[in-house]
Amino acid sequence: MIIWQDELEYYFYGKNNDCLMAAVKFYPFIHTVIMAYSYKTSLNFGLVYIPVTLHSAVRENDVGFRMIDKKTMSRVRYVKTCEDCGGKPVRQEDIVKGFEYEDGKYVIFEESDFEKLKTKKDKNITIEKFVDVAEVDPLYFDKPYYVVPTVAEKAFSVLLSAMQEEGKAAIAKTILGTKETLIMIRAKDGQMLLNTLFFAEEITANPAKELSVGGEKELQMAKAIIESMTGEFRAEEYKDEYRERLQAAIERKIAGKEIVSPKEKGNGSVSNLMEALTKSLELAKKPKPPVRRTTRKKKAE
Repeated sequence: MIIWQDELEYYFYGKNNDCLMAAVKFYPFIHTVIMAYSYKTSLNFGLVYIPVTLHSAVRENDVGFRMIDKKTMSRVRYVKTCEDCGGKPVRQEDIVKGFEYEDGKYVIFEESDFEKLKTKKDKNITIEKFVDVAEVDPLYFDKPYYVVPTVAEKAFSVLLSAMQEEGKAAIAKTILGTKETLIMIRAKDGQMLLNTLFFAEEITANPAKELSVGGEKELQMAKAIIESMTGEFRAEEYKDEYRERLQAAIERKIAGKEIVSPKEKGNGSVSNLMEALTKSLELAKKPKPPVRRTTRKKKAE
């Protein structure tokens, strides 16, 4: 993923009641977007109340580019301006949220207005039911978090162990920020993980039309390819190779060198589906090169 650095270049720290907002930091050329995004809330299980914090389980390692005027080589910056004030810049602290109910007419919402709409239940994560983990289609998954108890560790441990032994996931709702969120909580390897989920109404229909099943020979060949390529998923075997090439290209540009396109091997051309499947099966059966693992060099003492 590539980010135009100037679109996001700021530090944004803020505290909105139980929500500790994000801190976004940029480094020269290659940077990590640190989404230190935590929510302070509580997990309610029957009459059991467990204060917890939610910590983002993922981070984005993006390459940041500044937007430059190619004629002057000067940076292009974005300024928030007032539409009806002749382009006058507006300070962040003077910006509020407004809902346009008619053309050019707005009602203003302060942060206190959003808080008034929240019930005590909304501010907590109240488990409504337990389901089998496999029942929740990954299509509904949004953002993952780690769930960490701040007190009541025994109650947390009991719930975690019970969920893991039963193979069940908890379904709940809460308000994170200013949006009600559907949640799935599950136990894995002694950790409690939380995924925000999309509501059913947020999932769009698949635009693909219904397809007819292919011939039996092609189907059996496709199954053979799948069987020969089947293995265990190990996330550490995969890496962002494009990011590595982009980083190397930046270094070449700094050194005044040209970017070199990577060499690619062609697999030849095929004239029909059966021929393509046959050649694909032959390729799948070829031994794979060992996975190259990157290791950190030890510093010289």
